[in-house]
Amino acid sequence: MARVIRLTGTMSCAPDEAAGVRDALPDHVRLTRQEPGCLSFDISETAPGVFSVSERFADRAAFDAHQARTRASEWWQVTGHMARDFALDGE
Repeated sequence: MARVIRLTGTMSCAPDEAAGVRDALPDHVRLTRQEPGCLSFDISETAPGVFSVSERFADRAAFDAHQARTRASEWWQVTGHMARDFALDGE
């Protein structure tokens, strides 16, 4: 049986980059929530430039597909270099 994959943690950016993250965020959330196997996906700014991330995908294949799509997206162009502190559960 496939195991649900959960990713939680934070992504942080420099103060001068936060506006770009906020601008790119709605489209990233919308596209991710439309992906097959996405059970939940939430990102919120919990402090200036610190974004709390919570993701749930039906299985590893859905999570991997999300990662591949993200790496080819505008979101990754804006945030790819930013510090991430994520924990992955369900493997």
